[in-house]
Amino acid sequence: MELQRCEEQGLQERKGQKRKLEEEIQEDRDATPLPTGDARRALLAEVTAQVKVLDCAFSWHESDRAAAKRATHVLAELAKNEEVVNVVVEGGAIPALVKHLQAPLSDEGDLSLKPFEHEVEKGSAFALGLLAVKPEHQQLIVDSGALSHLVNLLRRYKDSSTSRAVISVIRRAADAITNLAHENSSIKTRVRMEGGIPPLVELLEFTDTKVQRAAAGALRTLAFKNDENKNQIVECNALPTLISMLRSDDAAIHYEAVGVIGNLVHSSPNIKREVLAAGALQPVIGLLTSCCSESQREAALLLGQFAATDSDCKVHIVQRGAVRPLIEMLHSPDIQLKEMSAFALGRLAQDMHNQAGIAHMGGLVPLLKLLDSKNGSLQHNAAFALYGLADNEDNVSDFIRVGGVQRLQDGEFIVQATKDCVAKTLKRLEEKIHGRVLNHLLYLMRVAEKPVQRRVAFALAHLCSPDDQRTIFIDNNGLELLLGLLGSTNPKQQLDGAVALYKLANKAMTLSPMDAAPPSPTPQVYLGEQYVNNATLSDVTFLVEGRRFYAHRICLLASSDAFRAMFDGGYREKDARDIEIPNIRWEVFELMMRFIYTGSVDVSLDIAQDLLGAADQYLLEGLKRLCEYTIAQDVTLDNVSSMYELSEAFHAISLRHTCILFILEHFSQLSDRPGHSHLIQRIVPEIRNYFAKALTNPNPHNQRL
Repeated sequence: MELQRCEEQGLQERKGQKRKLEEEIQEDRDATPLPTGDARRALLAEVTAQVKVLDCAFSWHESDRAAAKRATHVLAELAKNEEVVNVVVEGGAIPALVKHLQAPLSDEGDLSLKPFEHEVEKGSAFALGLLAVKPEHQQLIVDSGALSHLVNLLRRYKDSSTSRAVISVIRRAADAITNLAHENSSIKTRVRMEGGIPPLVELLEFTDTKVQRAAAGALRTLAFKNDENKNQIVECNALPTLISMLRSDDAAIHYEAVGVIGNLVHSSPNIKREVLAAGALQPVIGLLTSCCSESQREAALLLGQFAATDSDCKVHIVQRGAVRPLIEMLHSPDIQLKEMSAFALGRLAQDMHNQAGIAHMGGLVPLLKLLDSKNGSLQHNAAFALYGLADNEDNVSDFIRVGGVQRLQDGEFIVQATKDCVAKTLKRLEEKIHGRVLNHLLYLMRVAEKPVQRRVAFALAHLCSPDDQRTIFIDNNGLELLLGLLGSTNPKQQLDGAVALYKLANKAMTLSPMDAAPPSPTPQVYLGEQYVNNATLSDVTFLVEGRRFYAHRICLLASSDAFRAMFDGGYREKDARDIEIPNIRWEVFELMMRFIYTGSVDVSLDIAQDLLGAADQYLLEGLKRLCEYTIAQDVTLDNVSSMYELSEAFHAISLRHTCILFILEHFSQLSDRPGHSHLIQRIVPEIRNYFAKALTNPNPHNQRL
């Protein structure tokens, strides 16, 4: 489906090419305002007057012919302005012009010279062609009987000398057919039924190049998405002449010829095979270096269509020298040229041997640059070509070495199909990070220049298997390369480092936020809820904010080293009946004791920080972790710095790592905040220590925060 969509996008451009009916018409002509009121009435009167002249001047009398010639010229000049075309039609110009597409009848036996022979018919064909530029007038012209007369004009060279007048009338007739049939499937069919295709094919061999161009332009339009027309064009033996025209030195000739062939082969596998068998491949490849960018574009699109035929054709296209000019076209300022060359390379890149050749000739970097394009079609064609290149193991190292993974990760892709294609490309690369590919990347990490080393480390953080993380990031210094990015003065490199470290952390499942409150690390037996602050059997009392809290030494001794030291060591509290607890609020102390007696408490956010301090003071690791879990749920962009300081103050390792992961994940949002650089400097040593521990753990998947 992706390939078909690319081809349709190219052919939208191909079918949109209209014949220029008058080279003298300037493309940058100032638009004339739409006439209204008196101006419109005057214009309509002028059209009506010229129509009357045409109606009354249908004879071979010299005065009539001169008047008819002037009238067709006036109407054609008016029709050049699209703003007044509707007025020309409203004035009845179409039937009058159609009438003059044929010569007047001659008196029997009259052998005298015919004044302005062919001139009036030429003027009529020209004016009708201009009127047909508007789709709503096409059918009206055809219904007035124009097609049969236009087809007869195509044959005039058979009955007359090839004078300048004959050449002009034939060209104008072909141009008029082109505009009448443009994007109108029923009129395309009518042209064939009126017998228009055989004379157009014959005119491809006409001596005048302008006639050749006009005939090819008409055939190009008639062939677009009309299978019956395509078949008749081929049956009339047009292919040999069209292929010869591809070799013409006249850019206008080979441009029209390659356009006809492109429309013939579109969605027609049999015709495509006939075109290749007739020898079209090499001259089409030759057009890639044409001075005409339109011909280059058409040739690239056509090669993309040829490449879909079979694998052998893909290889033949590359063997005959198409890759280098296609890659050069990727550097063109012409967006459409880049789009079609990327399309062709994408088709060629579906062959394994071509994949290596395209990369070797320098195709990777320009294709990657095109991912930055704001043109959706160009971006997609480049992405699809890169998807093909990523399928070859020999390209993976080069892909990573030139920063391909960063571009795929950072790209802002316009359409969903491109996003899907990029995701599949990254998956392809990921599947190849093993064996000789991984060994070569590790070699680059050791000996390449620093920028390349960092690109490799970045890519491997995203693509490597968890089983290879220790080898890459500990044994081969990959972690230091990522930390070097994070500590860089370049904001983009800092962000790359943060993104890579975050990805690596998630893969290792070691720097991930806590997803559940952990159980107490030391199994023990608890007295139970009923003994919390119960004087029964109490043998120690704590004084907290002037209030008594009854406790039991046996329970406290089993809970932590801090209480064991208090009651078994040489401290004065050992034999004291009442022990004063300073600097802890009653609510905090009560909740801490409840944890000691029951093994679990609900820690709310409003008390979690104070409770964390108490748990740290009394070495209650289980309670600390419950507090860390609660606090971790509230880490935000605004408080992450203070939360990190809190984790350091109370040796809260889990909270510290949660903060680090949050900083890495939201690096771009934090980068403009005050104190960000200092915060990064503070966390780098902790990141190093944690990864060093996590990636050397024999079973890192079991290590949880």
